[in-house]
Order: sequence, then structure tokens, then C-alpha cells
Amino acid sequence: MYIFETSWEVCNRVGGIYAVLSTRAASMQRMAKDKVIFIGPDLQAIFGAVAASTFIEENNILSGWRNAASHEGLHVRIGRWRVPGEPLAVLIDFRSLYPKKDSIYAHVWEQFGVRSHAAYGDYDESSLFGYYAGEVICSLNRFLNADEPAVAHFNEWQTSFGIFYLKEYCRRIATLFTTHATCIGRSIAGNGKPLYDYFHHYDGNQMAEELNMVSKHSAEREAAHNADCFTTVSDITARECEQLLDKKPDIVTPNGFEPDFVPKGTDFTRKRNTARKALRHVAEEVCGYSLPEDTLFVCISGRFEWKNKGIDAFLHSIQRLSDMQPKRTIVAFMMIPGWQSGPKFALGKDDHWTTHRLCNYTADPVIRMFQQLGLWNIPSSRVKVVYVPSYLNGDDGIFNLSYYDILIGMDATIFPSYYEPWGYTPLESAAFRVPTITTNLSGFGQWVESHKGADADIEHGVEVVPRTDSNWNDMIQHIASALYRFAQMNDNEIKKARKGAADTAEKAEWKHFFKYYEQAYQIALNKSNTPKS
Repeated sequence: MYIFETSWEVCNRVGGIYAVLSTRAASMQRMAKDKVIFIGPDLQAIFGAVAASTFIEENNILSGWRNAASHEGLHVRIGRWRVPGEPLAVLIDFRSLYPKKDSIYAHVWEQFGVRSHAAYGDYDESSLFGYYAGEVICSLNRFLNADEPAVAHFNEWQTSFGIFYLKEYCRRIATLFTTHATCIGRSIAGNGKPLYDYFHHYDGNQMAEELNMVSKHSAEREAAHNADCFTTVSDITARECEQLLDKKPDIVTPNGFEPDFVPKGTDFTRKRNTARKALRHVAEEVCGYSLPEDTLFVCISGRFEWKNKGIDAFLHSIQRLSDMQPKRTIVAFMMIPGWQSGPKFALGKDDHWTTHRLCNYTADPVIRMFQQLGLWNIPSSRVKVVYVPSYLNGDDGIFNLSYYDILIGMDATIFPSYYEPWGYTPLESAAFRVPTITTNLSGFGQWVESHKGADADIEHGVEVVPRTDSNWNDMIQHIASALYRFAQMNDNEIKKARKGAADTAEKAEWKHFFKYYEQAYQIALNKSNTPKS
């Protein structure tokens, strides 16, 4: 069986889906060695971006198809994705479709009811990327072996047009569509509306009109209804799909993690020591004074989604913790990419909060919240805050370490999410033996609760905090109290918590979760016209 999987995050680390795909690749290769082909955007050709360091072009791979694709007018680069499993990857340049955009939209509207007339923003590049991926998959499948079963897997609404292409022109290829978060659910939450208290009263189509999300919602909804198999990543998002997309997923495919990303033995110790040395150095330079030897380092990371990712809750919790004056000094790092113009030439100069030069310092919401909450980083305070508004890709100008190479040095992490269909960041923390705090509004948090029950606390590695639309103060106090307890723990207790985090992460490895994808592939094959394996 061939598996073609399409996503904007193939060889392009811009979000959690990168972790889903890059860590799942090894399991896929074990199942179907080199019959797994990832399709992603050729950012170098399209946007002039620096070539992805994780993509290595190789001229000897699929060389016959390379020539055939060129004759068909398809613009592709072929190589391998340098992640565990090293799967084949095809990066595509879809710009040739722009002159045909209107006719494609009209045709897909007629055939599938996708309402592209209200499109704006990133809709064009996303839709054309998906459509072109469909063309590439169809061409690849003809070249490889048209008689062998094949599944084309599309991730998120941004790739949905690939499903429409294959449904019309290559029906023998089974289609699988995964929504990692619905457009409307994320938008409701991001616009400050109460998603959960009012959940069963929301109508997806109505909210799409209200939130100006008609085209994206329409593409996502029709992809969910037309794919041979529709999946999502957690039970909480499955309920969301049923309510807002009028489609219950055929199966839930939870996100796992590949242990190959975590260093072992002396390498783990070496990398942790390196990270802690860097964290201490940056914190002391930013604050302008030395820190106690037993200082704890904690952090939040992820996209700049103020409410959805719980950035607001994180900052209020840190302020509440500061008022409690914990036993040990705690430095809370905010590793959230922001609008910045590069690293500061002298840390601690101009302010005692940031590592990079903010483009609009006085209006920056993080800086304003620091000021509002009185988080001034004065020497007498047991809690300090450091804002790192940069992608941690190893070239940020301050740490010059990758996110994982910094994460390994943390003592704890906090992810008080409001809208989080799965939640890779707390799972990644646990995998790196870093105790973590999440909420029961994340798919991962709900999964932890179902497995750990009363032991879902920081003493056992993962604390799951109850969060609703109406328990803000209780939630903030819960997080602050968990961190306060953590600061009271002795070395043996922390060692136990670190082991508990790792044990939880082990239960979420792909070796346990990949079976759900195997079931999804079979569901798609059974429903399609594809010959069965």
C-alpha cells in the first residue's frame, strides 16, 4: 500500500502538526518502507525562503517520475525528510495554478458546494496548494503502480482541495481527511466567545457567516463529508466536529510521539546541563543580577494565541505565584514568537524582561501585561519573567539552540490552554522528563485524566487543571498552587515527578497510537474504489 500524506508542515516547522507528522514518519516507514511519500510546499521556490534544513534533495530518488512530472508541467523537488524514518518527500511549487484560480473555484463550487466566493487572506495559497497536491499524487500513483492500494491523507482545511481533485479525477485513490482543529471552533474561542458553556447551541454555518469564515469553513466541512475516512485527534474535537461540521469522525487518531527525538543516557545529561547553563546565563543577563543555585526554570511555549494557548492565564498564574513567595526562586520563560527585529545587543539594557528588540515595545501585549501585573523582576521577588519572542530554531541570536535542546533544561512547563484539540507541548515536555501542567480542555489533558485519574498532578509528572468558561480565578489559583507545591519538593520528589512524566509520555508513543491510523487507512480503503490489500 502506498501512503501519500499532504500538509503545509512537511519540512516546514510552523506548528504542532509538524510534530505529528515528523514523529509519526518512523512508524509509517516501518509499516510501508519507502511507500510513504510526504507532500509539502516548496517554500524556497514560492516565497524565496531559505531551504528547509530538514529536506535533502536527492536526484536519484523517483528519477523516472521526475522526468514524467516535468513533461506534465508539474514543478516538484524530490528528496528525503531528515527526521526519524527519513521518508520520501516531494516539495511542490503550485504558482502555475494562480491564473486558473477562478475557474478552479467555480468548478469545485459546482461539484462539491465549496463557497470560495468569500475567500480572503491565505485561502488562495492554501486551496491551490491542496489542489496541486492532488495533481501530484495522481501523477505519482500512475507512475508507481496503479494496481496497488493507495491512500492519500490530507491534513487540515488548507489541503482540502486535494480531496476534491482526487474525488473527481483519481477516484481509485482512497482519501483520508484529518482536522486537527475546526476553523469555527478555533475562531469562536479566539474571538472571546464562550465555546463550552454554549457549545450545543452553536451552528457551524451560522457562525461562519458571523465570523467571516465562510470559505474556510465550507472547504473544511465538504472535505469532512467527502473524504472516504474522516478523522480528528481527540474526543473533545470529535464532539466539536459533530456539532460544527455536522459530521462525526469515523475514528479518533490521537497524536503520539517518537522517543527517537529524546536523547539517551549521558547525551541526555550533557544536553540538559548545556540547556540549564544557557537558561541561567540568559536569565541573569536579562535581570541584571545573579540567581540562587537552586533556581527553578519553567516556561510556556507555542503560537501567540493569547486566550487559546492560555498566555493570559499563564501570566496571571505567575503573578499569583509571586504573591505566594515560593520557597525557591523561579524564572518563568515566555517562549512565544512575537513581533521583533532581532536579538538585543546587550541583555538587560533598556528593560529587564526581553531577549529581543520588540518592534512596538510600548504596545506589546506581553510587556503591557508585565506592567499591569507588577512583574518587575526586582531582586527581592522570588518569581522572575523572561520574554523570548523568537522562534527557537537554533538561530535566534540569543540561545542558538533548538526548542527541544532548550526544553530539556526546564524544571517544569505550564500550558493552561483554553482551546487545544490535542496539545503537543505538554506531551513533548513529559517525553523530555519535564513535569508539566495542562488543562482538561486539551485533548492530551483529557487523555491523561482517563489514564491517571486522581494521580493527574504535578507530583506524578502531569497536572491536569479543570478549566471552564466561568472558573477563571479557581483555575489561576490551581496553577499557582501546583507550582508552589513543586517549588517545595525535594530532589527525590522531583526525581519521582520527572519519572512520572516520562512514564506518561511512554504510554503516548506512536507504538501505542499508530494502530488508529492503520484502522483509518483500512476504513478509507474499504469505502473507496481502491483495490484492497
